[in-house]
Amino acid sequence: MMNARDVKTADDARRIVEERNLSHVKVAVFDSDGIMRGKYMSRSKFFSSLESGFAFCDVIMGWDSKDQLYDNVTYTGWHTGYPDAPVRILPHTCRELYDEEGQLLFLAELSDQAEKICPRGTLRRVLEKASQMGFDAYAALEYEFFMFDETPDSIREKGYRNLKPFTPGFFGYSVIRNSVHAELYHQIMEMAEVMDFPIEGLHTETGPGVLEAALAVDAAEAAADKAALFKTFMKVLAQRNDLMATFMAKWSPNYPGQSGHIHLSLRNKADNKSAFYDPSQTHSMSKIQRHFLAGQQRLMPELLSMFAPTVNSYTRLIPGFWAPTDATWGVENRTTALRVIPGSDKSQRVEYRLGSADANPYLALAAALGAGLWGIEHEMEPDPEVKGNSYEQQHAPELALPRTLWDSAQRLKSSEAARSLFGNDFVEHFAATREWEEREFRRHITDWELDRYFEII
Repeated sequence: MMNARDVKTADDARRIVEERNLSHVKVAVFDSDGIMRGKYMSRSKFFSSLESGFAFCDVIMGWDSKDQLYDNVTYTGWHTGYPDAPVRILPHTCRELYDEEGQLLFLAELSDQAEKICPRGTLRRVLEKASQMGFDAYAALEYEFFMFDETPDSIREKGYRNLKPFTPGFFGYSVIRNSVHAELYHQIMEMAEVMDFPIEGLHTETGPGVLEAALAVDAAEAAADKAALFKTFMKVLAQRNDLMATFMAKWSPNYPGQSGHIHLSLRNKADNKSAFYDPSQTHSMSKIQRHFLAGQQRLMPELLSMFAPTVNSYTRLIPGFWAPTDATWGVENRTTALRVIPGSDKSQRVEYRLGSADANPYLALAAALGAGLWGIEHEMEPDPEVKGNSYEQQHAPELALPRTLWDSAQRLKSSEAARSLFGNDFVEHFAATREWEEREFRRHITDWELDRYFEII
């Protein structure tokens, strides 16, 4: 019998479905918010789609995370009648579906005109640029996420207040917690192996019910697939255990925010050696790594909305909560936005610490990598290394990050680098979706406003 990981071609995909005598398979794409949109597809439809693709209503790129229709995008909308968008199935993404015995999942991506705004397609264009420049990119993503002893019904009944964390108190790296709840930890690790997004490390973080999972390194495109799948199916597994997992950037003002850090490195296509490692240089940083780092630093304020894509993202970007507030870098310094990790030919890398857990993995990785390539192209040099606590130091004004989602969207729209790296269609569409997100927030009255103004003002 064929293994899902051996599937590479359309013929392989047909063979494994036939061997398992499946009547249906699951197919899915990821939208602008990194939400997995998909369906069960019949065997005959799947076989025909392997050759000629299939159609998916393009509303998935025309609505927000609550299925509310954008009124400010040009790609789709009432003015186009929400037609179908062509989609290609990617046979090499075949996965076993955990706890759905024998069932298979295939990822897909938007094609033709829709490919210009497709998150996966956007990352692939950046990877093609890296290849043309002579590099292969490798990445590993790690996520913090909070777990609750709640269900989708109970959180709504409670109005998202007074939620019960999966475990109480602050207890980072707790062996007690992961031993008491060993069955769940083993389910998480087993799911990650079965579905091919293996976890290198899994532990409690500081905060009630918070866990951190570090995914294993892989080629960048595969790493993004694995990160997006991990976020989706971690939520699935939690709910199947009558729990809830959230990847919100910050769910409570009383606890730390949740990060989505990205580890990145480049290898030379010519000799498969690290493009970042040069033992003759300070911190073993090659000229290429310096340029890469400088590009990431310089473009960070312009590309922030791709790392911090929600209104909630900006509640995390405050001093003292392990989240950077300026486009800074340091060596093994976790108070800076970019952390250079010296090592060997195998391990020399940059950790992009800015990203939050709510970011779309494809877009966050596209931005982190694209900015670095921009720096290499333009032979940029980084600002001086930050030593010590970055939060307590003054930094150059141009390193300051936008403080709101609206401001971030404006910076993206005006970024020549973003338009060059990702294309005008993507920049216009994604910036518009972030403007919509901010406008939706402005329409609502918060509890803070009622408490502050209702009686007194």
